[in-house]
Amino acid sequence: MSNTQNERSRMLGSMPMTKLVPKISVPIMISMLVQALYNVVDSIFVARFDPYALTAVSLAMPVQMLMIAASVGLGTGINSLISRRLGEKRKDEARSAAWNGIFLEVCACLLFVVFGIFFATPVFSGLAAGLEADVLPVVCEYGYAYLGTVCTFSFGVFMSVVFERMMQSTGNTTLSMITQLSGALTNIILDPIMIFGYLGFPRMGALGAAVATVIGQWVSMTVGFLLNQHKNTELKLILREFRLRKQSIKDILIVGIPSIVMQAISSVMNVLLNIILVAYGSVAVNVLGVYFKLQSFVFMPVFGLSNGMVAIVGYNYGARLKARVYESVKVCLIYAAVILGIGMLAFLIIPETLLSLFEQEGGDAALTAMGVPALRTICLCFLMAAGGIILSTVFQAVGKGTYSLIVSLCRQLLVLIPSAWLLSMLTHDVGVIWWSFVIAETVSLVISVLFYRKVDKEMLQVL
Repeated sequence: MSNTQNERSRMLGSMPMTKLVPKISVPIMISMLVQALYNVVDSIFVARFDPYALTAVSLAMPVQMLMIAASVGLGTGINSLISRRLGEKRKDEARSAAWNGIFLEVCACLLFVVFGIFFATPVFSGLAAGLEADVLPVVCEYGYAYLGTVCTFSFGVFMSVVFERMMQSTGNTTLSMITQLSGALTNIILDPIMIFGYLGFPRMGALGAAVATVIGQWVSMTVGFLLNQHKNTELKLILREFRLRKQSIKDILIVGIPSIVMQAISSVMNVLLNIILVAYGSVAVNVLGVYFKLQSFVFMPVFGLSNGMVAIVGYNYGARLKARVYESVKVCLIYAAVILGIGMLAFLIIPETLLSLFEQEGGDAALTAMGVPALRTICLCFLMAAGGIILSTVFQAVGKGTYSLIVSLCRQLLVLIPSAWLLSMLTHDVGVIWWSFVIAETVSLVISVLFYRKVDKEMLQVL
């Protein structure tokens, strides 16, 4: 066994969990915090350029979420499989999993390139169809440019994700952090330049936001590839080793497809909620869009924690170290509850400050007026979400991605949307609709606990 593998085994298999979880997860959490910061800053710049540009970006969000779902979902399958193979000391099969994962990411990317070239315009027209007639042409003009650009040039996001997951699966989360930071910081720097036309660039508005996003993704991809080749020696890519392996593809998809569907549900949920909210005007659509931007700043660190947890639980499950699996779940639950508890307090105490960032200077503060009760209501489910996210991560790490899929279906579709529709029909009050988030999170947490008890009995206790 190489020195790198020995060190990795010592770390994942024996380091105290209170030290291991931060060591693995904190770099990912930092990179995701910066990514969330980019998302917030991006929307602030767009909103200050033109509120209708913010509406366009908000309406395009479901398609972007679908693209992220495909790349990150496959990445979760890649991470899970590589971690298990390394835990089982099957290094060659881990490299094979990486190559086959890259192949799957390229295939998924091509679908979105075709979408961006041929279907972005008609799809966005459908998403915006319910808006007021006087604002529809302006929003569509922004939306066509933004959505077509981010989809057509999406190769960078797919490849950057796969390199990040390869480094995370070997415990090199600092390298993964550098990969994400490089792209996010590039985005943050380029956003005002491209949107407002500084430093001799043309004033491009929503198109400028899209161009900055694409450039950042390609920078992240390049940095990720170089770091993986020179620093992540266990998974260094050698072209002659590339072989399509049916079993590796199957194992990635077993975890990856439920993860894709889980995250794609967010896209469907966003579309359906926009259909309900558009009856209350473009401000309601913007409130939902801004909420998702702000909540990403709270949830992204927890998702970073869960990404690190996949490698920890996957390795220790593969190595049959039962006590360490249990301890990792306990430690991660505590960290997730603390992070989301802080986020809940911020949404309860300073919602006006958060929302005012997205108001155009000299505007009528309509976004803040409608958004304050929305944030204060939705955040009541944050602590329940901490439990649901961590338990769903356990399911993914041990190869039971279908359980995570069922939980997400309930949280974001089967309970949330019917609840929102019923509350809207019964009350015709947009302020009441936000309670659907709390209802959905309560139901999904109960289901998560029931599934965890099943996994514990059938898979963990027998280790």
